[in-house]
Order: sequence, then C-alpha cells, then structure tokens
Amino acid sequence: MKRRAPHSREGAPTRAKTDTGRLKLLLVGLLFAGIWLTLWGRAAYVQLYLGPELKKGAEKQSLATGFELGERGRIYARDGALLATSVESKSVYVSPIKVDSAAQTASALAQIMDVPKRNIERDLASKKGFVWIKRQIADREAQAIEAAKLSGVFLTSEYRRMYPNHHSAGQVLGFVGVDGIGLEGLEKTFEERLAGRQAKYVVQRDATGRRLYLDDQGREMDIRGADVRLTLDTVIQDAAEQSLSDAVNKYNGRSGMAIVIKVDTGEILALAHFPFLNPNMAGESKLAARRNRAAMDMFEPGSTLKPFVFAAALEQKVIDPNKIFDCENGRWTLRGKVIRDTHPYHWLSANRVLRYSSNIGTAKIGLALGAQHYFNTLRKLGFGQRTGLEMPGESEGKLRQPKEWSEVDLASISFGQGIGVTGLQMAQAYLCLANFGVPKPLKLVLDPAAEAAPQAERVFSRQTAETVLSMLRETVEEDGTGKLARIPGVVVAGKTGTAQKAASTGKGYGEANVASFVGLFPGDKPEFIIMAIVDEPSPVSLGGIVCAPAVRDIAIKTLSYYNRLPEAKAAPQAEPSESSMQDKATRAPSASAGATVPDLSGLPVRRALEVLGKRGIVPTIKGTGMVISHQKPAPGEPWPDAQGTGGGFVLWLQERGK
Repeated sequence: MKRRAPHSREGAPTRAKTDTGRLKLLLVGLLFAGIWLTLWGRAAYVQLYLGPELKKGAEKQSLATGFELGERGRIYARDGALLATSVESKSVYVSPIKVDSAAQTASALAQIMDVPKRNIERDLASKKGFVWIKRQIADREAQAIEAAKLSGVFLTSEYRRMYPNHHSAGQVLGFVGVDGIGLEGLEKTFEERLAGRQAKYVVQRDATGRRLYLDDQGREMDIRGADVRLTLDTVIQDAAEQSLSDAVNKYNGRSGMAIVIKVDTGEILALAHFPFLNPNMAGESKLAARRNRAAMDMFEPGSTLKPFVFAAALEQKVIDPNKIFDCENGRWTLRGKVIRDTHPYHWLSANRVLRYSSNIGTAKIGLALGAQHYFNTLRKLGFGQRTGLEMPGESEGKLRQPKEWSEVDLASISFGQGIGVTGLQMAQAYLCLANFGVPKPLKLVLDPAAEAAPQAERVFSRQTAETVLSMLRETVEEDGTGKLARIPGVVVAGKTGTAQKAASTGKGYGEANVASFVGLFPGDKPEFIIMAIVDEPSPVSLGGIVCAPAVRDIAIKTLSYYNRLPEAKAAPQAEPSESSMQDKATRAPSASAGATVPDLSGLPVRRALEVLGKRGIVPTIKGTGMVISHQKPAPGEPWPDAQGTGGGFVLWLQERGK
C-alpha cells in the first residue's frame, strides 16, 4: 500500500500573489476604461451638445461682421442742377474690449480730433462691443488715426449730405441728421426712397485681428437710394429769392415767401423763403428759419382773397361788372362793427370796387352772395384743406362752417379777414382762376411721378374767369393799387393785399400787417403766377408798394428766361451787339478779353438778361422801363461770382428815349 505524499505549504503564498496581481490589473483596466469612457463621453457632450454654441464662439473670434451703408439718393432740379448729394466721409468707432490702454488711446484720439478726453474715456469704459467716437470726421483726422494704429480703434465709411447751392430752396429741401435720416422738408418726405440701404458682409481674421479676405456671399448689390427730381428751376428760384430778400430787407419785414407757378402744368418753378436756410449748417440755424412757411404758416390774406368773392358773385349772377355800390365814403358800420377803406369812395361800379380794393364794397357783395355760396366756392378752390403737396407739416388753414358765420363774419371774410390760409392755398386758388375756372393741382415733384388726379370739377365758367381777369388787369394797368407791377409791353393782371394781423393778446387786431401781391403774366392768357408775401413790413406795409415791385422783378427775369419778354421798341440808333459790347469792355483800362463785364447800357432788358444768363448771373433790377441806363459792376470790371444771387450785379432801367 502506497503512502500519500505530504501537502506542500510553500504554494499558498504564490497563489495569493497571483490573485492580487490579477486584481490590480483588473482595477487598472477598469480605471483606464473609465477614463476612456469619460473622455469619449466628454467629447460626445462637447460635440453634440455644446457644438453649435462653441461654433458660434469660434466664428466670433475668427470672423468679423461689417456693414456698408449705400449712398443716399440725390435731389435734382428740373434743369438738371444738383440740389442735394452725398459725399463719402470717415467715422471713427471703438471696440472697448480690444483697447490695450484706455488712457493712451483717449489721449491720442482727443489730440487728433479735438474731442474732450473725458468723453472718450467714458466711451472706452463702456461694456458695449461698438461705440461711436466721432461721426463724419475730416480727412486729415482720418489719416492721423490710421497712422496712429491704435488697438480697438476703427474707421468706417459713411456719407455726408451736401447741398451745393447752399441756401437755395433750403426750407423746401430740408436736411438730414448725422445718421443720414431726413429730418425736415423733402428729405423727410422721401426718406424711404432716398435712403441708402445697408449691406452686411463678413471678413475672416487671424489671432492678431488682421482681416484676411472678404466674403461677398449674400451681399446686396444695389444699396444706393433712388433719386428725386423737382419742378423747381434754379434760375427762377435764385431770381425769386433775390427779389424777395430785397423786399424784406428794404421794408424791415420779419420774413417773406415767394412762389412762381407755370400755369399750363401747375408746376412750381420757385418756392422761396426769407430768412434763408442753408441746410449744410442747419444745426446752427434758428428754428424759425427752418419753417417752410408757404406750407406751414397760416395767415389772413386780406384783399388778395377778394377776386374769389367777385367770381362767386358773378357766377351766381348777383353782380355784373357795372353794378353800382355805395362805399359809404370810406366808413361803414355793420351790426356795431366799423368797416373802413384806405381811401374814401362813394359810388363805385363792381369793377372799380376791385380796382381800388374797397373793403366796404366787397363786404356788400359778399353779403349779397350769401354765406353758403361763398363757403362752397372757397372750399372748391382748396381753402380749409391741404394741397396734397409733398410737404411735411402742411397746414390745412382755417375755414369755419357757414352756419358759424355771423353777418359781420361774412363781410370780413369777403375782404380776407377772419379766414386762415397758407401761401400754397392762395397759389392754388389763383391757378384755378388762371386756368379759366378749372382747378389744377400744384406740382412740386417730377420724379417719382404722382398718380393722375381725377378730372376736377369746374368752379367758374370761362366767362366768369375772363371777367375777373379783366378786373385784375385794371388793378395794374389803370390807376389801381397794383400799378407798380407794370411791365412795358406785357399785359399784367394782379391783386394787392394788406391784411391786419391778430393782436398778441388774442383779441382783435394789432398794428402789424401782412403785405402781399399776386401777379398773372400775361394778364389776358396767364402763363405764370407769381406771388410775394412779406410779414410785418414797416414803416410802409401796403402790398402794392412792398410786394408788387418784387413780383415785377421776378416776372421780368422769368419772362426773359422763357423768351416771353418782348423787345423794347426800336430806337433810332443802332443797337449794340454782344461782340461790340465785349470789344468796348476789353478796350477799357486793365481789362483782359473775355474776363470783364461788357457795357450793357442802352440795351433792352431782355437782351441784357440773355447776356448775363450765359454767365449764370441773375441781376438785381431797379427802376422802371425796359432799357438799361447804367449798371454795377461798371464796364471793364471783372465778372462777379455767379454763385447765389449774381454776386451783386445790378441793372438800372429807364423808359426808352429818357
């Protein structure tokens, strides 16, 4: 029988060591597996969950979004003259988080741009990513900033609005703010059309912020604003502004306005205001100077309203031109109210009532017509409602319902008191009269073209309109109140107005007046309507003295410009030619050929205006007659600057043979 070998005790520690080693390997494997799973889980979390957000962050660091603002559309006159345009300029902005040294950057920018350092430091302390420092800086400043290479400081291109003709039609055009947004006038009306659109683009940059390339995908191609073309003519506009300013300054008026209308189309050739407004410096102007008074200011028209009560009375067959009225020797009491005339008249026919502008005679005609008929006529002429022109803030005037009129009210409104109108409303009413009784809308803008207006209802018969025009011709051509508007060889019709202004207390009338004159040229078949209004002239306040000469001057220049001014009658002596005048001028001492003023003396005014028109000069005209007696500058002197109102060129007139 075999003996079993005894059990060995040396194998037990070896097996224990082996088991421990395996456990360690397992733990290490599990640890690395956990780390591996954690890393993959983190990677999955970053990629799948945080991926879109991290992508945006990366793009912000490597891509920069910029913008480009398109040029604002231009405004042109009917003759192609540029009234408003835009020029490129630089503006400076900062990204505060990218500025290395706020103190040094503020000091450098303050020195370059003459901006208070504390203001720049305040901007640099902003937590915004974009802060404007200064808009539309000078080229010298932009070059200095580029040369300084300041971190976080950038330049961008913008457009600055410019008005090449300075104050010409300033209140009509209006102006824009520093952001290029129209704030007043046509700039505001046509903001949507004129405004340049914004194009966004993306540039890629490296870690230092340097731009690498421009990605033009998705950029707008046409970002420039559309243009606007007006009916205004710069030559007529300059003539109107010059004559208006002369009248306001001569008679110490507060302000004035003048309007020139082409009858066949209703187009406004000139819309002048004084004091002038230069839109290039609108921020430095007074608020009163910015007002488009022809559209916004309401006033009592006085006697310029009288032709329409006569037309309404003729249409209703209440009067005829020869019907006699008792004008009470200049003083008449109605319901306790006294109505006065400037001169005492007793018996006057209807046409003489208008010729001499009798308030008493006109009041009696209005009373005979009746409130409802008169109201209906005024309403059809456009009073008490806006004209529809592209004028922000246009007033609708004040025309009360006839049921609110007392007998005294009807009498007062008949001669232009107790009713509020605007200059544009008066021009529109006279346009109806000049168009022989058919209303026609005023037009200020050629492009974009307005929608076709519906056929207007006739207000007066042609016969009535012709009768009133004949009365208005007597006002100028006979011994009426408008005789200072006469032009030799031209039939002129017109009406003066001198209206009292309401007292500042709100009760009754004060001492101040509004003077006005409306002229129609020619007076039998009107082609042009010209109106001038001066607020508070002194010491003379009569429309026939203050405004009629201004209208006459504008008319002479307008008729000459359109070749409608007749030549003066031939004189025995030969009329000098332009070449002979220039020869005479060049023979003057120290004169050089082509650069000096010719001798215009003895020329018909039409010929003289043609010569000066070729140089772009609209002269001031003084005196009466149709022949040049003398001039300033004198023959042989250098040509004046043609910009603005002719550089002070003055022509004095006299009758032929005097």
